[in-house]
Amino acid sequence: MSIKFYNTLTRQKEEFQPITPDQVKMYTCGPTVYNYAHIGNYRAYIFEDLLRRYLKLKGFKVTQVMNLTDVDDKIIRDSIKQGTNFKEFTKPYKKAFFDDLDTLRIERAEHYPEATEHVQDMVAMVEKLLDEGLAYKTEDGSVYFKVDEFPEYGQLANLNKEEMQRGNRVEQDEYEDKETLRDFALWKGYKSEEKDIFWETELGKGRPGWHIECSAMSTKYLGNHFDIHTGGVDNIFPHHENEIAQSRGTTGEKFVNYWMHCEHLIVDGKKMSKSLGNFFTLRDLLDKGYDPLAIRYTLLASHYRRKLNFTFDKVKDSRKNILKLREFYNSLDDNVENSETDLAREVDQAEEEFVSCLDDDLNISGALGALFSLIREVNNYRQDNKLTDQDADRIKKFMETADKILDVLAPAEEEENKLSEEEQALIKEREKARKNKNWEKADKIRDQLQEKGIIIQDGPQGTTWKRI
Repeated sequence: MSIKFYNTLTRQKEEFQPITPDQVKMYTCGPTVYNYAHIGNYRAYIFEDLLRRYLKLKGFKVTQVMNLTDVDDKIIRDSIKQGTNFKEFTKPYKKAFFDDLDTLRIERAEHYPEATEHVQDMVAMVEKLLDEGLAYKTEDGSVYFKVDEFPEYGQLANLNKEEMQRGNRVEQDEYEDKETLRDFALWKGYKSEEKDIFWETELGKGRPGWHIECSAMSTKYLGNHFDIHTGGVDNIFPHHENEIAQSRGTTGEKFVNYWMHCEHLIVDGKKMSKSLGNFFTLRDLLDKGYDPLAIRYTLLASHYRRKLNFTFDKVKDSRKNILKLREFYNSLDDNVENSETDLAREVDQAEEEFVSCLDDDLNISGALGALFSLIREVNNYRQDNKLTDQDADRIKKFMETADKILDVLAPAEEEENKLSEEEQALIKEREKARKNKNWEKADKIRDQLQEKGIIIQDGPQGTTWKRI
């Protein structure tokens, strides 16, 4: 089956054809490091991790670039408010971001360019746009892009330019007004209230706008024309629309072939908001005791183009699903016999369906359905039959293939080697029940622990445990 992705630009699924056979170049809009990233951000990064892992599974060499925005309006505002140099201000948030990637097992991109290290690349792009007549300077030393001079502006966001009102310039990097076309800032002239946050360049004293950062860094590392650009739907307008205008205006070439965007994450049916008390960073959820891989699974398991309603019940269900996968995988070496294979067709069919679902615009829900259907089928078969060693090996290999996408079979190292206070208390309570020969209570606690992924083994040397 051919690979098909939904292209936001054309608003339809298209067969994926990379520019260079067997190679994919993709750009991912990364974090603005003014605070800890929230779970809505990680919904997008998990989607991009799924895309990356899938392309690698299909045999492509992937070159991914994810930028770090370490200078923008919010960083300047908050660092000045805190009285901290803006570079020192962003350091802990940069580190936290990479720590979070590792916690959620998001594969590292090949390049993580930082905006402040590429200002000269942005200046060169702005100068080119000035030369092409697509930008103009203002009295305060700023440079703006002339939206009216780029006829294709609005195609990505499906804007109707004839029906939209012509607006003034907008200095802010992000704006909510969808009914007005506005010239946007490429370069921002220095303001005294921004203290020491400026660069002396050929454009004068100032700093880059947010949108130009991604255009400069994506083309620097991937070339003027590359395969895939990803982000959240909130990036479509104005950010990605502005990227297209800047990049094409500078190079005269097509910028990106496939634009892929994931939908919003909401919490308990509502928009995530601090005022509603439903705004969570990854660290907030870890502090509440939730398994990071259950969070990964929750963010991964819904199709990227559907809104994800994040609930704690879903995280608990994700934990149960992960434990089912681990328990089944670990059981495949038990009670097998050396005889002719019986389930080859079923396993091959499940693997084919798993991959073909992902071929269809990353249909992860269908892929997971194929995986769990096979598990149910095998478990039903094992009620009256032994698995052959060939079938057991074949099933394990399929699950290991699936886990190249999911990455949840192996417990986190800290999870594998450590018990929570609650788990320790349950084990002690069970030991007390066994000592008092309260076998019913001991069995009930054993079942509770198993639901948490802990297998209890009683032996002559005492009670031991292992996590699945």
